[in-house]
Amino acid sequence: MIPRAIYRATSLPGAKPPYDRVSLKIFYPANYGDSEEERNAGVVPADTSGAPFPVVIILPGINLGPEAYTWLARELACAGIASVTYTLVAEEMPGYISQTPGLDLTALSSDEYGQHPSATAIGPILEELHKLNKEGLLAGALDMNSVILAGHSAGGTVALLNAQPQWFAGVCGALAYGAHTGAATALGYPEDSMFTLPNQLPLLVMGGTRDGCIANSSARYGEANGSPTARVERTFDEALDSNRGDCYLAIIEGANHFSFAHPLDDSTGRPFIDMTTTEPDEELRSMLASLVKNFTLAVARNHPESRDQLNALLLGENPLIKRGARR
Repeated sequence: MIPRAIYRATSLPGAKPPYDRVSLKIFYPANYGDSEEERNAGVVPADTSGAPFPVVIILPGINLGPEAYTWLARELACAGIASVTYTLVAEEMPGYISQTPGLDLTALSSDEYGQHPSATAIGPILEELHKLNKEGLLAGALDMNSVILAGHSAGGTVALLNAQPQWFAGVCGALAYGAHTGAATALGYPEDSMFTLPNQLPLLVMGGTRDGCIANSSARYGEANGSPTARVERTFDEALDSNRGDCYLAIIEGANHFSFAHPLDDSTGRPFIDMTTTEPDEELRSMLASLVKNFTLAVARNHPESRDQLNALLLGENPLIKRGARR
Protein backbone atom coordinates (compact mmCIF):
# COMPACT_ATOMS: atom_id res chain seq x y z
CA MET A 1 0.00 0.00 0.00
CA ILE A 2 1.44 3.36 -1.06
CA PRO A 3 0.08 6.93 -0.83
CA ARG A 4 -1.06 8.47 -4.11
CA ALA A 5 -3.21 11.48 -4.94
CA ILE A 6 -5.33 13.01 -7.67
CA TYR A 7 -6.44 16.61 -8.23
CA ARG A 8 -9.91 18.03 -8.68
CA ALA A 9 -11.58 21.44 -8.58
CA THR A 10 -15.07 22.48 -7.60
CA SER A 11 -17.09 25.65 -7.32
CA LEU A 12 -18.19 27.46 -4.19
CA PRO A 13 -21.90 28.35 -4.46
CA GLY A 14 -22.70 31.96 -3.67
CA ALA A 15 -19.08 33.13 -3.76
CA LYS A 16 -18.09 35.91 -6.14
CA PRO A 17 -15.34 35.34 -8.74
CA PRO A 18 -12.44 34.93 -8.51
CA TYR A 19 -12.99 33.51 -5.02
CA ASP A 20 -15.49 30.86 -6.09
CA ARG A 21 -13.16 27.90 -6.74
CA VAL A 22 -11.72 25.24 -4.46
CA SER A 23 -8.75 23.17 -5.62
CA LEU A 24 -8.61 19.67 -4.10
CA LYS A 25 -5.91 17.06 -3.67
CA ILE A 26 -7.36 13.67 -2.78
CA PHE A 27 -4.95 11.18 -1.21
CA TYR A 28 -5.75 7.47 -1.19
CA PRO A 29 -4.13 4.08 -0.51
CA ALA A 30 -2.84 2.75 -3.83
CA ASN A 31 -1.38 -0.43 -5.26
CA TYR A 32 1.22 0.03 -8.01
CA GLY A 33 0.82 -2.65 -10.65
CA ASP A 34 3.34 -1.45 -13.29
CA SER A 35 0.67 -1.26 -15.98
CA GLU A 36 1.09 0.72 -19.19
CA GLU A 37 -1.36 3.39 -18.02
CA GLU A 38 0.51 3.76 -14.73
CA ARG A 39 3.81 4.19 -16.56
CA ASN A 40 2.42 6.62 -19.15
CA ALA A 41 -0.04 8.72 -17.14
CA GLY A 42 0.97 8.16 -13.52
CA VAL A 43 -2.54 6.95 -12.73
CA VAL A 44 -2.20 4.33 -9.98
CA PRO A 45 -5.31 2.37 -8.96
CA ALA A 46 -6.59 2.26 -5.41
CA ASP A 47 -5.72 -0.66 -3.19
CA THR A 48 -9.26 -2.01 -3.06
CA SER A 49 -8.38 -4.66 -0.47
CA GLY A 50 -9.16 -2.06 2.18
CA ALA A 51 -11.94 -0.22 0.38
CA PRO A 52 -14.18 1.58 0.94
CA PHE A 53 -11.87 3.94 2.80
CA PRO A 54 -12.95 6.32 5.55
CA VAL A 55 -12.38 9.92 4.48
CA VAL A 56 -10.66 12.75 6.37
CA ILE A 57 -11.16 16.34 5.16
CA ILE A 58 -8.19 18.40 6.38
CA LEU A 59 -9.27 22.01 7.00
CA PRO A 60 -6.24 24.34 6.94
CA GLY A 61 -5.24 27.23 9.12
CA ILE A 62 -5.39 30.77 7.75
CA ASN A 63 -2.62 31.37 5.17
CA LEU A 64 -1.29 27.82 5.44
CA GLY A 65 -1.01 26.07 2.10
CA PRO A 66 -2.22 22.48 1.67
CA GLU A 67 1.35 21.22 1.31
CA ALA A 68 1.73 21.79 5.08
CA TYR A 69 -0.57 18.80 5.63
CA THR A 70 0.84 16.41 3.02
CA TRP A 71 2.86 14.65 5.73
CA LEU A 72 -0.37 13.76 7.54
CA ALA A 73 -2.28 12.84 4.37
CA ARG A 74 0.49 10.38 3.43
CA GLU A 75 0.40 8.84 6.92
CA LEU A 76 -3.36 8.42 6.65
CA ALA A 77 -3.16 6.79 3.21
CA CYS A 78 -0.65 4.25 4.54
CA ALA A 79 -3.18 3.43 7.29
CA GLY A 80 -5.97 2.79 4.76
CA ILE A 81 -7.61 6.21 5.07
CA ALA A 82 -8.39 8.61 2.20
CA SER A 83 -8.01 12.33 2.83
CA VAL A 84 -8.47 15.70 1.17
CA THR A 85 -6.34 18.83 1.35
CA TYR A 86 -7.50 21.95 -0.44
CA THR A 87 -6.80 25.51 -1.48
CA LEU A 88 -9.41 28.22 -1.09
CA VAL A 89 -8.52 31.91 -1.36
CA ALA A 90 -11.15 34.34 -0.14
CA GLU A 91 -11.75 37.83 1.25
CA GLU A 92 -13.79 36.83 4.28
CA MET A 93 -12.85 40.00 6.15
CA PRO A 94 -12.79 43.27 4.17
CA GLY A 95 -9.26 44.03 3.03
CA TYR A 96 -7.83 40.64 4.01
CA ILE A 97 -7.36 38.15 1.18
CA SER A 98 -6.22 34.82 2.59
CA GLN A 99 -5.84 31.12 2.10
CA THR A 100 -8.68 29.94 4.31
CA PRO A 101 -10.59 26.86 5.47
CA GLY A 102 -13.77 28.62 4.29
CA LEU A 103 -15.71 30.57 6.88
CA ASP A 104 -18.97 32.50 6.86
CA LEU A 105 -18.51 34.98 9.72
CA THR A 106 -22.17 36.02 9.66
CA ALA A 107 -23.10 32.50 10.77
CA LEU A 108 -21.12 33.09 13.97
CA SER A 109 -23.09 36.11 15.15
CA SER A 110 -25.10 35.71 18.35
CA ASP A 111 -28.33 35.81 16.34
CA GLU A 112 -27.23 33.22 13.78
CA TYR A 113 -24.90 30.78 15.54
CA GLY A 114 -26.11 27.19 15.40
CA GLN A 115 -28.84 27.85 12.84
CA HIS A 116 -26.79 27.12 9.72
CA PRO A 117 -23.21 26.13 8.82
CA SER A 118 -20.35 28.57 9.17
CA ALA A 119 -18.21 26.32 6.93
CA THR A 120 -18.39 27.26 3.25
CA ALA A 121 -16.11 24.62 1.70
CA ILE A 122 -17.21 21.37 3.36
CA GLY A 123 -20.44 20.99 1.36
CA PRO A 124 -18.85 21.48 -2.09
CA ILE A 125 -15.98 19.14 -1.16
CA LEU A 126 -18.41 16.43 -0.11
CA GLU A 127 -20.33 16.83 -3.38
CA GLU A 128 -17.13 16.40 -5.39
CA LEU A 129 -16.18 13.32 -3.38
CA HIS A 130 -19.58 11.79 -4.10
CA LYS A 131 -18.92 12.32 -7.81
CA LEU A 132 -15.52 10.65 -7.54
CA ASN A 133 -17.11 7.75 -5.72
CA LYS A 134 -19.51 7.11 -8.61
CA GLU A 135 -17.08 6.82 -11.51
CA GLY A 136 -13.41 6.88 -12.38
CA LEU A 137 -10.32 5.92 -10.44
CA LEU A 138 -11.94 6.00 -6.98
CA ALA A 139 -15.37 4.63 -7.91
CA GLY A 140 -16.74 2.75 -4.92
CA ALA A 141 -13.53 3.30 -2.95
CA LEU A 142 -14.73 6.03 -0.58
CA ASP A 143 -16.97 5.42 2.42
CA MET A 144 -19.02 8.58 2.29
CA ASN A 145 -20.84 7.63 5.48
CA SER A 146 -17.54 7.74 7.39
CA VAL A 147 -16.19 11.27 6.99
CA ILE A 148 -14.04 12.95 9.64
CA LEU A 149 -13.51 16.73 9.72
CA ALA A 150 -9.89 17.39 10.77
CA GLY A 151 -8.83 20.99 11.23
CA HIS A 152 -5.77 22.97 12.25
CA SER A 153 -5.93 26.41 13.87
CA ALA A 154 -8.89 28.30 12.34
CA GLY A 155 -9.68 25.17 10.36
CA GLY A 156 -9.93 23.27 13.63
CA THR A 157 -12.48 25.72 14.98
CA VAL A 158 -14.48 25.39 11.74
CA ALA A 159 -14.36 21.59 12.06
CA LEU A 160 -15.56 21.60 15.67
CA LEU A 161 -18.37 24.12 15.13
CA ASN A 162 -19.70 22.34 12.04
CA ALA A 163 -19.62 18.70 13.10
CA GLN A 164 -23.35 18.29 12.56
CA PRO A 165 -24.61 15.40 10.40
CA GLN A 166 -27.85 17.23 9.63
CA TRP A 167 -25.76 19.88 7.90
CA PHE A 168 -23.25 17.54 6.28
CA ALA A 169 -24.50 14.01 5.71
CA GLY A 170 -21.87 11.34 6.26
CA VAL A 171 -19.78 13.31 8.76
CA CYS A 172 -19.28 11.01 11.75
CA GLY A 173 -16.68 12.85 13.84
CA ALA A 174 -14.30 15.79 14.07
CA LEU A 175 -10.86 16.60 15.41
CA ALA A 176 -8.86 19.79 15.85
CA TYR A 177 -5.32 20.83 16.72
CA GLY A 178 -4.33 24.30 17.91
CA ALA A 179 -7.97 25.41 17.95
CA HIS A 180 -10.65 26.32 20.44
CA THR A 181 -14.19 27.70 20.51
CA GLY A 182 -13.55 31.09 22.06
CA ALA A 183 -15.96 33.73 20.71
CA ALA A 184 -14.15 36.91 19.62
CA THR A 185 -15.27 40.26 20.99
CA ALA A 186 -15.10 41.61 17.40
CA LEU A 187 -18.14 39.45 16.64
CA GLY A 188 -20.07 41.20 19.39
CA TYR A 189 -19.59 38.67 22.17
CA PRO A 190 -18.75 39.60 25.77
CA GLU A 191 -15.20 39.06 26.93
CA ASP A 192 -14.21 35.47 27.69
CA SER A 193 -17.20 33.95 25.85
CA MET A 194 -17.15 30.45 24.39
CA PHE A 195 -19.20 28.94 21.55
CA THR A 196 -20.92 25.77 22.65
CA LEU A 197 -20.23 22.67 20.56
CA PRO A 198 -22.89 20.71 18.65
CA ASN A 199 -22.29 17.71 20.98
CA GLN A 200 -23.61 15.18 18.48
CA LEU A 201 -20.48 13.36 17.30
CA PRO A 202 -17.20 11.99 18.66
CA LEU A 203 -14.54 14.70 18.97
CA LEU A 204 -10.79 14.88 19.52
CA VAL A 205 -9.54 18.26 20.79
CA MET A 206 -5.74 18.68 20.70
CA GLY A 207 -3.37 21.44 21.72
CA GLY A 208 0.28 22.07 22.56
CA THR A 209 1.89 23.49 25.68
CA ARG A 210 4.05 25.80 23.51
CA ASP A 211 1.27 27.27 21.37
CA GLY A 212 2.35 30.88 21.10
CA CYS A 213 -0.28 31.74 18.50
CA ILE A 214 -3.12 30.94 20.88
CA ALA A 215 -1.36 32.60 23.81
CA ASN A 216 -0.59 35.76 21.84
CA SER A 217 -4.08 36.03 20.35
CA SER A 218 -5.83 36.24 23.70
CA ALA A 219 -6.68 39.93 23.24
CA ARG A 220 -9.27 38.85 20.68
CA TYR A 221 -11.25 37.40 23.56
CA GLY A 222 -10.71 40.20 26.06
CA GLU A 223 -7.71 38.71 27.89
CA ALA A 224 -4.39 40.54 28.26
CA ASN A 225 -2.08 37.60 28.99
CA GLY A 226 -3.15 34.35 27.45
CA SER A 227 -2.34 30.71 28.07
CA PRO A 228 -1.24 28.34 25.28
CA THR A 229 -3.81 25.73 26.32
CA ALA A 230 -6.49 27.22 28.59
CA ARG A 231 -9.08 27.84 25.86
CA VAL A 232 -8.33 24.49 24.25
CA GLU A 233 -9.01 22.80 27.58
CA ARG A 234 -12.11 24.93 28.20
CA THR A 235 -13.42 23.84 24.80
CA PHE A 236 -13.34 20.28 26.10
CA ASP A 237 -14.31 21.00 29.72
CA GLU A 238 -16.98 23.68 29.24
CA ALA A 239 -18.12 24.02 25.61
CA LEU A 240 -18.62 20.28 25.23
CA ASP A 241 -21.64 18.74 26.92
CA SER A 242 -21.11 15.02 26.49
CA ASN A 243 -20.35 12.04 28.68
CA ARG A 244 -20.73 9.34 26.02
CA GLY A 245 -17.07 8.33 26.36
CA ASP A 246 -16.23 9.08 22.72
CA CYS A 247 -14.79 12.60 23.09
CA TYR A 248 -11.11 13.12 23.88
CA LEU A 249 -8.65 15.82 24.92
CA ALA A 250 -4.92 15.71 24.20
CA ILE A 251 -2.57 18.43 25.48
CA ILE A 252 0.83 17.61 24.03
CA GLU A 253 3.97 18.50 25.94
CA GLY A 254 6.41 20.67 24.02
CA ALA A 255 4.29 21.09 20.87
CA ASN A 256 3.69 24.52 19.39
CA HIS A 257 0.99 25.89 17.10
CA PHE A 258 2.71 24.77 13.92
CA SER A 259 3.66 21.27 15.05
CA PHE A 260 0.71 20.16 12.91
CA ALA A 261 2.23 21.77 9.78
CA HIS A 262 5.33 20.40 8.02
CA PRO A 263 7.33 21.70 6.32
CA LEU A 264 6.40 25.12 7.63
CA ASP A 265 6.42 28.00 5.15
CA ASP A 266 7.15 31.00 7.36
CA SER A 267 6.53 33.50 4.55
CA THR A 268 2.82 33.50 5.40
CA GLY A 269 0.74 33.07 8.52
CA ARG A 270 1.90 34.06 11.99
CA PRO A 271 4.77 31.73 12.97
CA PHE A 272 6.63 34.78 14.34
CA ILE A 273 4.34 34.83 17.39
CA ASP A 274 4.68 31.11 18.08
CA MET A 275 6.95 29.57 20.73
CA THR A 276 9.74 27.12 19.99
CA THR A 277 9.06 23.44 20.54
CA THR A 278 10.77 21.72 23.47
CA GLU A 279 10.48 18.15 22.21
CA PRO A 280 11.83 16.67 18.93
CA ASP A 281 9.55 17.76 16.08
CA GLU A 282 9.51 14.29 14.49
CA GLU A 283 8.34 12.75 17.78
CA LEU A 284 5.62 15.37 18.09
CA ARG A 285 4.35 14.71 14.56
CA SER A 286 4.47 10.97 15.19
CA MET A 287 2.27 11.44 18.25
CA LEU A 288 -0.16 13.67 16.33
CA ALA A 289 -0.36 11.16 13.47
CA SER A 290 -1.04 8.32 15.92
CA LEU A 291 -3.82 10.27 17.60
CA VAL A 292 -5.45 11.21 14.29
CA LYS A 293 -5.20 7.71 12.80
CA ASN A 294 -6.47 5.90 15.89
CA PHE A 295 -9.32 8.35 16.43
CA THR A 296 -10.37 8.06 12.77
CA LEU A 297 -10.30 4.27 12.74
CA ALA A 298 -12.01 4.02 16.14
CA VAL A 299 -14.85 6.32 15.05
CA ALA A 300 -15.21 5.56 11.34
CA ARG A 301 -14.39 1.84 11.48
CA ASN A 302 -15.31 1.02 15.08
CA HIS A 303 -11.93 -0.71 15.45
CA PRO A 304 -11.52 -1.87 19.07
CA GLU A 305 -7.73 -2.01 18.64
CA SER A 306 -7.63 1.64 17.56
CA ARG A 307 -9.89 2.66 20.44
CA ASP A 308 -7.68 0.80 22.89
CA GLN A 309 -4.59 2.45 21.44
CA LEU A 310 -6.19 5.90 21.64
CA ASN A 311 -7.10 5.33 25.28
CA ALA A 312 -3.60 4.06 26.03
CA LEU A 313 -2.00 7.13 24.43
CA LEU A 314 -4.21 9.62 26.25
CA LEU A 315 -5.00 7.94 29.56
CA GLY A 316 -1.77 6.04 30.17
CA GLU A 317 1.59 7.34 31.30
CA ASN A 318 3.00 9.02 28.22
CA PRO A 319 5.67 11.73 28.60
CA LEU A 320 4.36 13.61 25.54
CA ILE A 321 0.83 13.88 26.94
CA LYS A 322 0.60 16.75 29.43
CA ARG A 323 -3.11 16.14 29.88
CA GLY A 324 -5.28 13.44 28.35
CA ALA A 325 -8.97 13.02 29.08
CA ARG A 326 -12.10 11.27 27.85
CA ARG A 327 -15.75 12.03 28.41
